[in-house]
Amino acid sequence: MYSLDNIDKQILNRIQSNFPTDAKPFSKIADDLNLSSDIVIKRILRMKENNIIRRIGGNFSPGKIGYESTLCAAKVPAKEIESFAEVVNSYSGVTHNYVREHDYNVWFTFIAQSTETIDKYLKEISSKTGINNILNLPATNLFKISALFKV
Repeated sequence: MYSLDNIDKQILNRIQSNFPTDAKPFSKIADDLNLSSDIVIKRILRMKENNIIRRIGGNFSPGKIGYESTLCAAKVPAKEIESFAEVVNSYSGVTHNYVREHDYNVWFTFIAQSTETIDKYLKEISSKTGINNILNLPATNLFKISALFKV
């Protein structure tokens, strides 16, 4: 099991928000932490390889850039969860996909250029997987929170 040391924790705390929009963002992070950029990059790669870091990327408000988003929930037999998730994850508009303890046990978010596109893709997912019980739950109110995890 991978164990985080203080340098890893400093890096994680630094990259969670206000990621530098710079030609050399890792150099900027290294400067902020009094480290070399090589050390920062190697440690980030190691944390990614050990599934500490899932992704590094921007977060956008879909509605502000002309997209629609929705939360989906599906009833999937336990033995089919992995294959269902593989199909769902093959769509570039899926940003999260997770299992919950509930009748609707697979939840995912979907972003696309229109509600019609989302509907089309959900029908495709049903067709490909044989899972017909997928709820489409578009947001009626948007509440944005900042999810920062002090390590």
